[in-house]
Amino acid sequence: MANKLTEARIELALANRIVANEGVIDAFGHVSMRHPDNPNHYFLSRSRAPELVEPDDFIEYDLDSNPVRDPGNTGQYSERVIHGEIFKARPDVMAVCHHHAPAFMPLIANSIDYVPVFHLGAVGGIRPPFWDQQEEFGDTNMLVVKPAEGASLAKAMGQNNMVLMRRHGVTVVGTSVKDCIFRCVWSTRNAAYQVQSLAIGTNIASLTPGETELAGQVSSKTTGLTRSWEYWSVRVAKSGGALPAPKKAKAAPAKKSAAKKASKKKRR
Repeated sequence: MANKLTEARIELALANRIVANEGVIDAFGHVSMRHPDNPNHYFLSRSRAPELVEPDDFIEYDLDSNPVRDPGNTGQYSERVIHGEIFKARPDVMAVCHHHAPAFMPLIANSIDYVPVFHLGAVGGIRPPFWDQQEEFGDTNMLVVKPAEGASLAKAMGQNNMVLMRRHGVTVVGTSVKDCIFRCVWSTRNAAYQVQSLAIGTNIASLTPGETELAGQVSSKTTGLTRSWEYWSVRVAKSGGALPAPKKAKAAPAKKSAAKKASKKKRR
């Protein structure tokens, strides 16, 4: 189990660095993962820029977004309820990412529906729902910090894999960490292409429902997911953001054998 959790933490740390390196997330935003052995817990980094997240930064939470162990003075993300409430509402979700990718903001600011304009953009679906925090909670600082706010967001998302948050950003889910990152990166690329297309004209040829369904299976029925993850991992390494080597535990002092002790005592 220890090795499994170690590998999971490494993968999640790399996921944070990938979405940062690919321009989906900057100093703000976060990626979480449901605990691989306990579906009622999840892992989320301490409050830190995703590009710097390391395997030892993760805090284990219950689905009410309370730390399982006292984190001490470690800073925590204020919007962790986004993750906890989605994990609570969607047992099928294994990973969640919240971001404010620049490519999406023109769509969000103008309440323009996201539509897939090329095959990999199908991972975002067709016209995923919008959520407006102000409608239910009035004027706020726009951060999703109350359990009721997180639950409202999860309800708006429904069974979709993405929800657009008016005047804020985007929240994306996946059946695994890699699936979530695949959806984040390619939906962001699609949003950029869509915005560029709108600058040329409004007659955009988006994918049909049938095409969207079939193209959306690229990550699960081809080598696309593995190829993308490998590619993004290499790009992180080339950018100088490779994860630091795991910390080695200090070796315990070697115990002297009984024979050596007896020999030393005899010489005295």
